[in-house]
Amino acid sequence: MDQHSEQEQTLIVAGRNAVTELLKSGRPVDTLYLRRGEQGGTAAKLAAMAKQAGAVVKQVDDKKLDALAGNVNHQGVAAAAAAAQYATVEQILERAEERGEQPFLILADEIEDPHNLGAIIRTAEAAGAHGVLIPKRRSASLTAAVYKASAGALSHMPVARVSNLVAAMEELKKRGIWMYAADMDGQPWCGVSYDGGVGVVIGSEGRGVTRLVKQTCDFVVSLPMLGKVNSLNASVAGGILMYEVARQRLGQNAVNK
Repeated sequence: MDQHSEQEQTLIVAGRNAVTELLKSGRPVDTLYLRRGEQGGTAAKLAAMAKQAGAVVKQVDDKKLDALAGNVNHQGVAAAAAAAQYATVEQILERAEERGEQPFLILADEIEDPHNLGAIIRTAEAAGAHGVLIPKRRSASLTAAVYKASAGALSHMPVARVSNLVAAMEELKKRGIWMYAADMDGQPWCGVSYDGGVGVVIGSEGRGVTRLVKQTCDFVVSLPMLGKVNSLNASVAGGILMYEVARQRLGQNAVNK
């Protein structure tokens, strides 16, 4: 099996010993699933190990565990390995510094569709962004579907998973990074300067950018909607804004006829 095929697969491990060994192995773990109500003993130990590894811990019923484990005796526990290692926000900022560039970050605010998240990661890599931030909760994670939708870009684009997106934004703003939300009723997307450090915030199609995230942004920018529908696919809207940032950074001007 080649490396590309291995990265497209999602490894589900079930059973206490197997999950323990997975967590010890150093392989990135996306989610630990525990039988609802189990809190002490082995369950508590595994939850602590998972949190230390940066994984999300979810309490689920036996039906969910049975579906994950297939024919394996899950003993009330299962884990999903991630398709890629998560980065830290600091590592993403260091990447920008090493390139001698102002930080260019993409913040995916509750993008739950793995195909959309994968497409955002793919465009971010192509547009020269330094990294993508996603929240731990209410977001697609780095599953095989996201890897596949990214067309391999996930191998080159660092993704950091943060506990609180608003708190991460506040910290980034202290470090000179301006936040731009893509949402309705904002300034025209091409009439705004994206000088300095930039964080482009992309919300989900259904809800858009969440209220507190929007309030934390420095600018709200919008794309014209000239047809019958009132919104674009999240990855498409995000792509247009990413390339506006790239255009300004490259110093490319529109052709005047």
